[in-house]
Parts: sequence; structure tokens; C-alpha cells
Amino acid sequence: MNLKKWLFLFWTTLVVGAVGSLIVGLLLQWTNTVELNGTADFLVNIGILFGVGVMVSVYSQMGFFAYMMINYMGTGVFSRMTWLYIQIVLTALALLELMFFRTFVGREDKGSSDLMFGIIVFATACVVAYFKVKMTNRSAWVPTLFFMIAVTIVEIVGVLKIGVDQATAWIAAPLIACNAYQILILHRVLKPVPKTA
Repeated sequence: MNLKKWLFLFWTTLVVGAVGSLIVGLLLQWTNTVELNGTADFLVNIGILFGVGVMVSVYSQMGFFAYMMINYMGTGVFSRMTWLYIQIVLTALALLELMFFRTFVGREDKGSSDLMFGIIVFATACVVAYFKVKMTNRSAWVPTLFFMIAVTIVEIVGVLKIGVDQATAWIAAPLIACNAYQILILHRVLKPVPKTA
């Protein structure tokens, strides 16, 4: 990874986050019939949605690079199979935390929302892992699931504490889109550039 490749990943992820936030934010406002008073309100609203998407994408990138460091250390400390099993266990624990522990142990009263969100995260992770395996190899399945489930849940836990479904959707959608984009494009970004004679 050199500076040029990192800048490409950085800027394209910003675009993914901004577009995702704009789409989801406008859809949520349209379904809630938010009234905007004139062109100025509309432009300010677009700016806010765009800005939130950019911030979410930066947050996603921090999580992605933290994951890459954890993965690097995990493969250095543990054997390949042991690290694979650790990722599976951590992924399962993260899903259980989101879908059940928050409701039954933490006494949170958003059980159905958390369950639905957990199913969405799991389904999205499986789709992303499927395409990642098709683009690379079978060994990418578990790390992709780990990143798309465990890391996404850790990143979104602050928003879940707010307890507002619209806020969760507004932040989670661009975050998941950015995470999916980064994990799917990583092998292309890291591919060595062929040398010309």
C-alpha cells in the first residue's frame, strides 16, 4: 500500500459514504414527509446529509484500518486455523450481542429492531463475502464475514444506544456500504502495478 493507492481508497470511500447518506437520508425524510421551506432549506439539508456521509465514511475507514492491524497481528500471533476459529467465535459473539444480549441481558427494549438489524447485517455480510470469494479465493470468506459483521457492529454500537430506528438506518446504511466497498476493492488496490520495460 503506497500513498497513491491509499488516497484512491480514501477518496472513493468518501464518495460511497456521501452518496449512501444522501440516498438514505432523502428516503427517510420523504417517508416521514419532512417539510422544507424553500430552496435554502433544501440545499442546507443536502449539505448536512453529505457531511454526515463523509464523516461516516472516515469512521468506516478507521475501523477498516484497525481491522487490518488486528488481522495482521492475529496472523502473526496465532496459527492460520486458530485465527480463523477466533474470528468465527468473535463474529458469532458480536451477532449474539446485537440480536439477543442487548435485549435480554442489557434490558434494552428494542428487541425486534435489533433482531431485524442483525439479520440485515448478517445477510449483507454473506452477500459481500460471496462476491469477495468469487473475486479472490475461498480463504477470504471468514475474514470478510468477521469484518462485515463484528467490526460493523462495534462501529455502530454508539448509534444503537440512541434507540431511534431512523438514526440507526441513516448511519448504518452508508457505514455498511463503505465497509463493503473497502473489503471488496482491497485486493484490486493492493494488486501490484505491472512494470513497463
